[in-house]
Amino acid sequence: MPVYNGMPFLPETLDCLLNQTESNFELVVVDDGSTDATPSILAEAARHDRRIRVISLAHGGIVSALNAGLAAARAPLIARMDADDLCLPERLALQRQVLEADPELGLVASQVAYGGDAAVNRGFALFVDWTNGLVDPRDIRLKRFVETPLIHPTVMFRRECVTRFGGYRDGDFPEDYELWLRWLDRGVRMAKLPRELVTWREREDRLSRVHPRYSETAFYRCKAEYLARYLCEEAGPHRRVAVWGAGRTTRKRAAFLAEFGVTIAAFIDIDPRKVGQRIGGVPVWDKESLPDPGDTFVLAYVGNRGARDLISAHLEERGYREGRDYLLAA
Repeated sequence: MPVYNGMPFLPETLDCLLNQTESNFELVVVDDGSTDATPSILAEAARHDRRIRVISLAHGGIVSALNAGLAAARAPLIARMDADDLCLPERLALQRQVLEADPELGLVASQVAYGGDAAVNRGFALFVDWTNGLVDPRDIRLKRFVETPLIHPTVMFRRECVTRFGGYRDGDFPEDYELWLRWLDRGVRMAKLPRELVTWREREDRLSRVHPRYSETAFYRCKAEYLARYLCEEAGPHRRVAVWGAGRTTRKRAAFLAEFGVTIAAFIDIDPRKVGQRIGGVPVWDKESLPDPGDTFVLAYVGNRGARDLISAHLEERGYREGRDYLLAA
């Protein structure tokens, strides 16, 4: 659990962790150079509970704090937690049971309760609903290029994943999303418990809201490398790649793929003003003129949730199969 200036939520978070039904754990807290009362709160808590181990660093940011925690952790299973979130008493026990029961799983997350104002932050609340719906390993794997399929402070994973595939990377991208994409790319199976074991607080100063590494452009650039790898493996050299959506935003998203060697053969659009035209030298097809799936792999690069459902239904009707012949992205 990394923490930087954790007041006023840190005491409540510590309390929910120290009262887990699974008592056999060590809580590694990485204090990232806090300047508020965080150090004294942690010192006092560690005096009363020997399971707490505090690592104090000069302020270096979230990635260095996370990796310091990984390096210090000694258990074969590692759970993540943020210093301003809450979890149910049975969280660690339930996730441990899942990993011990299925040796093929490398990571298990949970659903989250949205700890914010859903009316004010409707987009964020809709994202929580969407990610809560991804439970099965197949859904997590296939939907990973839409948005991040896992909420970071809900995960528990095997130390072996870190040893084999590396920990958090520092750069102009969201460190957790990059980790999931890299591990999934290497074949790590991930699942999610269909229970809201963590309450994810929504705060205006949350890093995912204020730091440029979590900007919309950073997400596009981050996923492009791994999406290009997926297209290379699934589409192969014998199939063209067509992008569904010819609008400016979709073209901007697709442009990142060119940096990793993906050539867009066509755009697909329902706007009659675009169909039959060429945009940036790329032809725009009508959805009804799609070739057979054996000829073309479709990347549905449309951000609207309802539109993605309609696109998926149309492609399935045409014989395309998700993952094999098309992929939803955003």
